[in-house]
Amino acid sequence: MFMRQATDVRKQWSLVCDGVIHEKPAFIKRTRDRMWFSNLDTMSEILSAYQYTADRFVEEDGSITLSLNEMDLVENGKDEKEARTKMGRSILDYSNDYYAEYEQYSHSPNRKKHIPYIFKALIMDDPEQIGDSIQCQDGKN
Repeated sequence: MFMRQATDVRKQWSLVCDGVIHEKPAFIKRTRDRMWFSNLDTMSEILSAYQYTADRFVEEDGSITLSLNEMDLVENGKDEKEARTKMGRSILDYSNDYYAEYEQYSHSPNRKKHIPYIFKALIMDDPEQIGDSIQCQDGKN
């Protein structure tokens, strides 16, 4: 069976870690708890299906406002590059706050769906890279 017992995993910790890093994720069972253990490359590949999207608005002063669709975040910059970088920073800051208070945030009905986007940002860990990954579309004023 693919589910490994936690006692066996503890006894072979280094071997299990090497297998997860170099071969494949592991499924672990402890009493009634079930866990999944993988490297960050695998997690990143799984989360690649989740994309940040934003509505882009050109303001009267020529600045750009981005409104993120997946989370209630809005940022403005003098141009799109600055707005994206600011949004990337906001996403990463929110993700760090979310993770710090994971038990509370992950059980909140309006924030539960943020989980994949939170982990995606934490793995990326680069505001500019996060900002560059946002797919923008023109918003309606």
